[in-house]
Amino acid sequence: MSHPIKEITQQLSHIIFGKEQQIKLAVCCLLCRGHLLIEDLPGMGKTTLSHGLADVLGLSYQRVQFTSDLLPADVIGSAIFDSDKHKFTFHAGPIFSQVLLGDEINRASPKTQSALLEAMEERQVTVDGVSHPLPEPFFVIATQNPIHQAGTHPLPESQLDRFFMRISLGYPSEDAERKLILGIKQNISSQVNKVIDIEELFSLQAQAGQVKLAQSVLDYILALVKYTRESGLFTDPLSPRASIALGHGARTWALMDGRDYATHDDVQAVFGSIAAHRLNIPCHLQEQAISDILHEVVIPL
Repeated sequence: MSHPIKEITQQLSHIIFGKEQQIKLAVCCLLCRGHLLIEDLPGMGKTTLSHGLADVLGLSYQRVQFTSDLLPADVIGSAIFDSDKHKFTFHAGPIFSQVLLGDEINRASPKTQSALLEAMEERQVTVDGVSHPLPEPFFVIATQNPIHQAGTHPLPESQLDRFFMRISLGYPSEDAERKLILGIKQNISSQVNKVIDIEELFSLQAQAGQVKLAQSVLDYILALVKYTRESGLFTDPLSPRASIALGHGARTWALMDGRDYATHDDVQAVFGSIAAHRLNIPCHLQEQAISDILHEVVIPL
């Protein structure tokens, strides 16, 4: 793993115990300039991960708790009349942060969900005909509770495709939970240091795009995508957007391992997190379903 990225993941491993793979995927998603969906029960460390990531990178952070009565203006902001200046002035909402945690996004109304997801796509918000660019980098971590769905509005497939990756932190191991209990007592969760500055982050994002993608690796991505379209097993096969994401994800995974070329293993490492939610595979079935796809699709020579 390249030196600055290794420092980032090591810092995060001080507050998220025993979840090295999920931490690495979250960092990969950020370096790909994508957005992350986390499906998990409450108390699994979603807020800790998102806040810790912002602290390690020195980025601004906001958290929005989505509820059924939350309005789009509560997230993106609104124009408010200034009686002193006799004109409307835009007051930015919490979306104007570099790392935004949208907690329980499926509890928001479709209208509020749409406002957030459009901003994620366009990287700007428009209020009263005036466009306001969002800060760079702009990284959204949205969460969903996969169990308690009563009174929720599940994201449609077209909206799920806006998320570059989906991960689940899951329950910690017994050893990790023991450390977690001791960590809370010793206030270890506050021991996260800034590792790189924003210019170094932009440099890493640019470097990922320079990683070589050999023809055989590209053919493998195309074969995986083709399988989801022609096997008849999926009602929502992978789109060209997913193909692009797999290429970008494989390049970035290679960069994180300190290489300037991507391999078939890099594609396999990111395939589940990039593909499963787009294929409408539930989290609890993801490991087996993705394993089956990777088993069926032959790696090109």
